[in-house]
Amino acid sequence: MIEENTFIGYEYKSMIINPEMESLYIDGYHNFGWILESSLPNSLKGGLAIKFKRDRKIRNKAELIRLSRQFDACVEEVNELERSKTIMPTITAFTIGLIGCVCMAISVFAITAVTPNIIVSIIAAIPGFIFWILPYFCYSLLKSKQINKINPLIDKKYDEIYEVCEKANGLLT
Repeated sequence: MIEENTFIGYEYKSMIINPEMESLYIDGYHNFGWILESSLPNSLKGGLAIKFKRDRKIRNKAELIRLSRQFDACVEEVNELERSKTIMPTITAFTIGLIGCVCMAISVFAITAVTPNIIVSIIAAIPGFIFWILPYFCYSLLKSKQINKINPLIDKKYDEIYEVCEKANGLLT
C-alpha cells in the first residue's frame, strides 16, 4: 500500500491594519490564496493585528505577489485619501481659533493695562468671540467640500482594488 504525502507547507504573513479596513483585507487577501488565521486587537500600535497563511506550493506565486503588492498600494492610497478629507479643514479651523485667541489676548491686555483702554478692549473682543465660534462652521463646510471632492477618487481606487482581486482570483483557479 502506497501512502500519499499529505503534508502541506504554509507561508505566513502578519500585519497591523486599521480596524475599519479589516473586511477589505480579509476579503482581498483571500483572492491571493491567503487564509485568515487570526485577527486580534493590537493595543501597542492602536490597530488590528491580522495573520494569514497560504500553501507554499501555490501556482503563479510571482504574479500573485505582484498583484498583492498592487492591492496593498491601492489600499494605502485609500487610507491617504480618507485622511486627506480632514487635514485642510482641521488646519483652517485651528488657525481661525488661534486668531480668536490672539484677539481675546489683546482685549485682556488692553483692559488690564496701566491705563485701561476700554474701546480697544471691546474692538478686539468682538472679532475674538467671532473667531472662537467660526471654526466649527468653517470645519463643517470645508470637510463637506473635501468629502465631495475626494469620494469619487476613493470609489475609483475601490474599483481598481476589485479589478486586481479579480485578476488574482483568476490565477488561483
